[in-house]
Amino acid sequence: MLKALITGITGQDGSYLAELLLNLGYQVWGIIRRSSSFNTGRLDSIYHNPNLHLVYGDLTDSACLMGIVNDIRPDEVYNLGAQSHVRVSFDTPVNTVDIDALGTIRLLEAIRLIDPSIKFYQASSSEIFGNSPHPQNEKTPFDPRSPYACAKVYSYYQSVNYREAYGMFVCNGILFNHTSPRRGETFVTRKITRAATRIKLGIQDSLALGNLDSRRDWGFAGDYVSAMVLMMKMDKPDDYIIATGETHSIRDILNAAFNSVGLHWEDYVTKDGKYTRPTEVNCLCGNASKAKSKLMWGPSVKFTELIEMMVESDMKLAKAEKNGKLLET
Repeated sequence: MLKALITGITGQDGSYLAELLLNLGYQVWGIIRRSSSFNTGRLDSIYHNPNLHLVYGDLTDSACLMGIVNDIRPDEVYNLGAQSHVRVSFDTPVNTVDIDALGTIRLLEAIRLIDPSIKFYQASSSEIFGNSPHPQNEKTPFDPRSPYACAKVYSYYQSVNYREAYGMFVCNGILFNHTSPRRGETFVTRKITRAATRIKLGIQDSLALGNLDSRRDWGFAGDYVSAMVLMMKMDKPDDYIIATGETHSIRDILNAAFNSVGLHWEDYVTKDGKYTRPTEVNCLCGNASKAKSKLMWGPSVKFTELIEMMVESDMKLAKAEKNGKLLET
């Protein structure tokens, strides 16, 4: 039985990846941070699977990571753990770099020193391209426009360096924006679908957002984790763009989400400067032709389907929330 170690297993991508690997017959180990509250909600469907094991750890703690890798001796490591909110990275730049950049090299060093045959997947991000010409591919120059993006550029190059310097199996997955019903509620796609359903049911009055014109290449997170596994199954490690090749603006998401519940978003949405970034990225659109030809990968969920999937899920939450409030009164 192959063993996989996942950092960030309690996040959106980590939960989908854990489910996939368990279905493929893996023993899955996940690193979670100690918290005074339960943070494993996304793992509810697999929490009691006997092949799922959770251990406490942190990407800022080298000794802890060394101990975890030494004890588990995984066949594959998926580094998905990060402070992943771009806007927040401007407010907490040092912490973001400590986790997203130095966390990567701590983990790479642990693998190199304990067992360099362990395969390593690094979660990179389309944010590394910034305002470089689109559609962006694996040869597009990087132009990071946030502390988060700068940290991801560092991790990208360190991953390449460990692959070339030590002959380690290291892949960078440069994933463009991806979302799902499991996306955190502070991320714009989920913020919109959650608000649309709550407004429809009279729980919420309005929604404040930042730049409505920025365009992104949005796909379904469940599709994107399958690409991670495909990269690790290749004979040779490499770096791949994972994207749909289509872009949509924030206005497009608003249209799709509010139309799904029979409302006009213009009646409820306001602009708030606190949600804009000091340096904006106008458009990110990926060219995933390399992944298509070499990994035989492609997205299965279209943009409208994705937003409708999220609205349907959030409507269930909103109804439960409203029923709970009615019971309280």
